[in-house]
Amino acid sequence: MAFNFFGRIKPLDAILATAEKKALTRSLGPIQLTLLGVGAIIGTGIFVLTSEAAQKAGPGMMWSFVIAGLVCAVAALCYSELASMVPVSGSAYTYTYAVMGELLAWMVGWALILEYAVAASAVSVGWSGYFVGLLANAGITLPTALTIGGYAPGGFINLPALLIALLVTMLLMIGTSESAKVNAVLVAIKVTALTIFIILTIPMMQGQNFDPFLPNGWFGESRGFGAVGAAASIFFAYVGFDAVSTAAEETKNPQRNVPIGLIGSLAICTVFYLLVAAGAIGTVGAQPIVDAAGNVLAPGSTEFATQCQALLSAGHEPLVCSHEALAFVLRTIGYPAFGNAIGIAAFLALPSVILIMLFGQTRIFFVMARDGLLPEKLATIHPKWKTPHIVTAITGVAVSVFAAFLPVGKLADISNSGTLFAFLMVALAVLILRKTDPGRHRPFRTPLVWIVAPLAIIGCLGLFYNLPFEAKMVLPIWGGIGLFLYYAYGYRKSHVGRGSIEVHEVDADAPPQPVPPIKD
Repeated sequence: MAFNFFGRIKPLDAILATAEKKALTRSLGPIQLTLLGVGAIIGTGIFVLTSEAAQKAGPGMMWSFVIAGLVCAVAALCYSELASMVPVSGSAYTYTYAVMGELLAWMVGWALILEYAVAASAVSVGWSGYFVGLLANAGITLPTALTIGGYAPGGFINLPALLIALLVTMLLMIGTSESAKVNAVLVAIKVTALTIFIILTIPMMQGQNFDPFLPNGWFGESRGFGAVGAAASIFFAYVGFDAVSTAAEETKNPQRNVPIGLIGSLAICTVFYLLVAAGAIGTVGAQPIVDAAGNVLAPGSTEFATQCQALLSAGHEPLVCSHEALAFVLRTIGYPAFGNAIGIAAFLALPSVILIMLFGQTRIFFVMARDGLLPEKLATIHPKWKTPHIVTAITGVAVSVFAAFLPVGKLADISNSGTLFAFLMVALAVLILRKTDPGRHRPFRTPLVWIVAPLAIIGCLGLFYNLPFEAKMVLPIWGGIGLFLYYAYGYRKSHVGRGSIEVHEVDADAPPQPVPPIKD
């Protein structure tokens, strides 16, 4: 019996039956899943947010990667158990529906929509920084008004970010299998680029560049700074593994392959992050910039952008100001050709991260519409492309608009607020399901679950608390909009609420079967 304190529960067996009737094609194996995870994880977090983290924590961002990685690791173990038990689209939304009821499931799904859409926007802005940098090194300087949002002096719209988001949306609409093949090539490009970066920078590290190691302390003078505040932002660099869970419905032998994809991709990326961060700090330094009064400036703020422009005009550009951090490091230490190569790698590979984020978001939309909580027209599969093309198009337009006007750091923080809420609910669901349904087959069992899951919950709460105030406030506002939509539409149209469930493929032509009355 499920733990029902928020209304309607959709039984796990019904969720699995629905997936069988309207399932997406199972075509992804363990290597493809791991590449999917690496492709989603390695991206803006390390290529771009390195400079954001340096402004918040200085060299102490090394600890930030460790803290964020540990929280993500315990969350990944919880995800692995539920994803192997319930190999369907929907990720944390589906798990919450089965364990804690429809209202919380809606809220989690709504938070995931925020996570993926805003994350895709953040990566689009990150890609734009490398694209503009490559053009500048080739002697082509684009107007500031067309390459940066209005938060910076002279900025108006980030046109490259807008265009890449729309381009990737079109690719994703054509089909998942084509997208997965493209992704595999781009993952190889990213890993090669980061490996070259590590080989060139590690031997040139200088100890004095790590001193002071924690210029802003562990927590900073204001929320969002220090090593822990930077960890709350840099958590964005790890969240791609959730896309692996979201792709469970399209995975062959998910009971075995989903945990491999989740944990394997996380382990590979953590090693890369620490080595790349060490190389960047040790070669060019990573001290924050301050205003005239000695106060550390918030990255993405107008004051920060103004100070960076002043330093650039004076012939000095610190790492924290760079929009293409890794390419900047290599050019600074005397490897301009390799710096340009890193820029080209990011130019080619970051779109794969946008693709994975859009992939995950549209699948959340897809499964919520399939449950009747959103208009079922949104779940329509294109007859030729075999993809949910309507929600993909809607999502792509929204993502491109966000990317056009907001800075990457703020987008990452907003995305994290939705992510941390979803991860917390997954950890809670694992514990509840261990109590309410202990006999269900678990192909992957979270080790030391009564230690690991509470650590995931505490970690998510701690990182959320250390996000900047504006980013934290987006979640309740977005949640309020979601609650209004749920009671205006989803509550009345829900399949479970109307007393019907979907059935297996063999009975697809039969009407939905009645279930016992549900007490709200």
